[in-house]
Amino acid sequence: MEHIVKEILEGSIAQEMEIEPGDNILAVNDHPIEDIFDYQYLINDEYIELLVRKSDGEEWLLEIDKDYDEDLGIVFENSLMDNYKSCYNKCIFCFIDQNPKGMRDTIYFKDDDSRLSFLQGNYITLTNMKEKDIDRIINYHLAPINISVHTTNPKLRCSMLNNRFAGAILDYIRKFYEASIPMNGQIVLCKGINDGEELWRTISDLMEFVPVMESLSVVPVGLSDYRDGLFHLEPFNREDACEVIDIIEHFQKKAFEKHGTHFVQASDEWYINAGRDFPEADRYDGFIQLENGVGMVRLLMDEFDEEWSCVEGDDREYEVSMVTGVLVYDSIKLLANRIPEKFPNVKVHLYKIINDFFGHRITVTGLLTGGDIRKQLTGKPLGQRLILPSNTLMADEPKFLDDVTLAELTDALQVDVCIVESSGADFIHAVIGDDM
Repeated sequence: MEHIVKEILEGSIAQEMEIEPGDNILAVNDHPIEDIFDYQYLINDEYIELLVRKSDGEEWLLEIDKDYDEDLGIVFENSLMDNYKSCYNKCIFCFIDQNPKGMRDTIYFKDDDSRLSFLQGNYITLTNMKEKDIDRIINYHLAPINISVHTTNPKLRCSMLNNRFAGAILDYIRKFYEASIPMNGQIVLCKGINDGEELWRTISDLMEFVPVMESLSVVPVGLSDYRDGLFHLEPFNREDACEVIDIIEHFQKKAFEKHGTHFVQASDEWYINAGRDFPEADRYDGFIQLENGVGMVRLLMDEFDEEWSCVEGDDREYEVSMVTGVLVYDSIKLLANRIPEKFPNVKVHLYKIINDFFGHRITVTGLLTGGDIRKQLTGKPLGQRLILPSNTLMADEPKFLDDVTLAELTDALQVDVCIVESSGADFIHAVIGDDM
């Protein structure tokens, strides 16, 4: 694997040593570089020897004196400095297998690369890791590591992941625990498979590793309309959601009594489907698992209340529209309905977008597509601008999951579009037009 320089930071050591874009970094202190973690570990010294192959093929051995943790100022073409490792499991709940045909190739790539757990927060199964990978995490003390656990029952985990090597999950977790490597866990719950007694067993087993395992989320399996030929799974109902919450809250009490942390958390969907109030903010232990949909609504509501108490109302006239998925529509509506308390002339159109692209059982806002938004808003009053949550767009470009671009949506609806983050303050100021 070549490690090609993309950019040199101004005023850096690399610039001083005349390293240039297009150069290939071959080794540090005579050690070949596997990936970004090797590189960062090896350059953490006061004296290093850097072997560089220039773009003309000439090799330079550079002797560098620097501060211990001083960076060289090199940006690489591949931020990982290695090829991504794909997932070899055939999980019965995998959402990528439920995507419709005809989407971009990257949508169908299944990553299970432990390095992305540290770089991007991805959750990984640990099934494609060798002993040397485990040892490297421990030696470099890479943390936190985010683990897709799903179940601690070895036989059941092998079955759920369709991988005969998947049953050793507790052995790996115990190694990280003994090395004090912080961890977070995730359980994708499938009805009649790893819920009920199996969920009880899994949480009970993982309680042994608190507080090194800092958190554990439980999320319901997502079921699209594209499951032909896949393992048959049933959606959870209200009674199921209540049972899941009861199990989780049982272990929350035990964890808090022993460790001062609630440890295991139910995603927002469970509370919405159960018709129960969201827990108070303290129960979310600092909202560690927001990316898994845990505590997002509670945090939004609390942030809204805090900002709202500081906002001075007026008689401005303004009309705006917003979209949301089915799941959180009622929660967002409660907030939108409060705007007239201080801004009686601000009109908010809140639209619940049905997910026709993936299927109506997919209700989260983050999986809405540009095509569905465009179709369902055409001809509707949109006001002076349309507000879209940032999680409806791809992380790396202004495009929706169905490849409709933000510009195309704006042109089709003939309205200015405002992309907002998920905070309560952003919500308020986007709605009343303060950020224009």
